[in-house]
Amino acid sequence: MNLSLWGYVGVFAAVSVICFGSLRHRRRIEDPDTRRGLTALLALSGAWAAVHVGYLVAPSPTLQYAFFTAGLVAGLAAVGPWLYFCSAYTGRRHHRNTTIRRVSVATFLVVVAVKLTNPLHNWYFTAEVVSEPFSHLAIHHEPLHWVVMAFAYALSFVGVFVLFELFAQVDFDTKPLFGIVALTGLPVVFDIVTPLRTTLPDVTYSALGVAAFALGVFYLHFDQFQTVQLAGEVDDPIVVLDDEDRVHDFNQSARDLFPALSGSVGEAFETLLPDVAAAVASPDAVVSVGRNGRTEYYSVSENPFSADRSRIGRSITLTDVTEKRRHERELERTNERLERFASTVSHDLRNPLNVAQGRLALHREAHDDEHLATASNALDRMERLIEEILTLSRQGRAISETETVALSAVVDDCWEVVDTGEAAVHVESDRSLAADADRLQQLLENLFRNAIEHAGPDVTIRVGSLEEGIGFYVADDGPGIPADDCEAVFESGYSTARDGTGFGLAIVKEIADAHGWDVRATAGTDGGARFEVSGVEPAD
Repeated sequence: MNLSLWGYVGVFAAVSVICFGSLRHRRRIEDPDTRRGLTALLALSGAWAAVHVGYLVAPSPTLQYAFFTAGLVAGLAAVGPWLYFCSAYTGRRHHRNTTIRRVSVATFLVVVAVKLTNPLHNWYFTAEVVSEPFSHLAIHHEPLHWVVMAFAYALSFVGVFVLFELFAQVDFDTKPLFGIVALTGLPVVFDIVTPLRTTLPDVTYSALGVAAFALGVFYLHFDQFQTVQLAGEVDDPIVVLDDEDRVHDFNQSARDLFPALSGSVGEAFETLLPDVAAAVASPDAVVSVGRNGRTEYYSVSENPFSADRSRIGRSITLTDVTEKRRHERELERTNERLERFASTVSHDLRNPLNVAQGRLALHREAHDDEHLATASNALDRMERLIEEILTLSRQGRAISETETVALSAVVDDCWEVVDTGEAAVHVESDRSLAADADRLQQLLENLFRNAIEHAGPDVTIRVGSLEEGIGFYVADDGPGIPADDCEAVFESGYSTARDGTGFGLAIVKEIADAHGWDVRATAGTDGGARFEVSGVEPAD
């Protein structure tokens, strides 16, 4: 029994078992691209090591030759998943670049073709049976082998470089990960030395590095592995907690924001930062932090880590929403000022208007004539103007919250409150959208009234969804709108009716703008007017 032979067999068999065995932990990796790349790397490396076992124990030179060639193919194939993994893990997009992928596959197929046809030309290697250090098929590499090997290692070290670059950039303790990646590349030394020492069997040792990487990542430092990827994607403050919610690690941004974190590893998170801990448990909660004489606001989110369906910790990320918060508060103050202005205008105008209407009504009881009727109509129109102006001022306020509403349901609600006469409405295609339901109803009511006023009491109105679901339309079969007036109809005061206020479509535009939508007037398919509201966000 040759102990040297079985020592090699035992090492590569163990490497194969470690690589394949580590695959059961792949689901712990949350990022799908990272998981996909590492899965392929482990599978190919496991197969690579298994092929080496076959090469060492095969009973005939022919089988040893076949196993060695298969190992060359598996080893070259493993370069691709390694680079895919490195690109995905470090937040790059090279692994999704179609051109890079096609060129890589084409290059791989050409080199594999050369390796598989080596018995015909011997450009890649030659072989002979030797007895030292044990009987096996010795390989003598040709220059082409060294060119391909140098190219493969150069690509592999690109992956190592981007990993080291990420480890150096993040604020967490990445020394263990530096060590794991460095250990992954250590077998390259053996790959270089082996051809120079005739006493060593010509096998490639890189699979040992992959097995070491799998052990280090999945069994020793998985939490750092996950946290560093997350931290590399954002510059926000991050605090990492263990399974008992004690502080495990944090980045520099978190330390700057919360000086109390310094020297706090192992302390209870809830005791150290109670406001942040409370915010984690409350969806949409915002934490206020005083820093440098100003108040900053942060939203809080968590990202749990798990192993074998058990939580082993979580990371807490704080995102700066200070500007958004200030904008929302400024918006609230603006809306409050508008509301106060509208209420004041309403009060100051309504009082004298009510007095005039009351006195006119009393006078008409005794002296009714055409002039008094005209004055009464003028006062009624002034009242409608006040109502429309108030509506216009309120509907233009920005919308901060929306809900899911069905277009057909809002149409039905509108039809119940609008004086429709003999008019008819048809919903040609329904859809759900995110909107302020009350203001959407006001928009549709105004469009319906506009159609009835301009097209007559027997108008037919059609409502439906725009193509590709980007919005909806309201169309009628009336006389339509002149092409030159399609933009002017939305201006305040524009009206073709003698007693119209000219604010109906202006309110429609204000409501659309408040939602972030676009509205335009155009000609309908049957000659009438058609109003299209686009940019409508679909309901989740």
